Amino acid sequence: MSFPTIGKAAPAFSLKNQFGETVSLSQFKGKKQVVLYFYPKASTPGCTTQACGIRDTHTEFDALDTVVLGVSPDNPAKLKKFDEKYQLNFSLLADEDHSIAEAYGVWGLKKFMGREFMGILRTTFVIDKQGKVRQVIDKVNTKTHDQDLLDILRAGM
Repeated sequence: MSFPTIGKAAPAFSLKNQFGETVSLSQFKGKKQVVLYFYPKASTPGCTTQACGIRDTHTEFDALDTVVLGVSPDNPAKLKKFDEKYQLNFSLLADEDHSIAEAYGVWGLKKFMGREFMGILRTTFVIDKQGKVRQVIDKVNTKTHDQDLLDILRAGM
């Protein structure tokens, strides 16, 4: 699997968020830049650090005309608990069959504590207002993710 090509259209998607609402990439076209970040599992330490960083800098993303969407294979009920526990202020999308993760090339073989399994490879995509992929971050630091993204967005990608 490989990531979508920079400069080409991002793969379309429509997924349910933590409130059961359908969120589609197409609804932002011509209106907002999209940060689409894939994370392995709600309420785990790294994913919580990453999500809380975005929560805490939400107004800065707004000021840069950017919506942030987090995607994991968790179901909407689990995402709602994650959202409520940490008062997140952005959409978490449920990709339960990991079809969108596959479309973005982020579903792959992982190794943890000596075992191998398929899962989300933590990756972030910056998509412009025309729906084109502008940046791919495949070496995500959960502690600095929000600031790394803001730096990219402020630099005009």
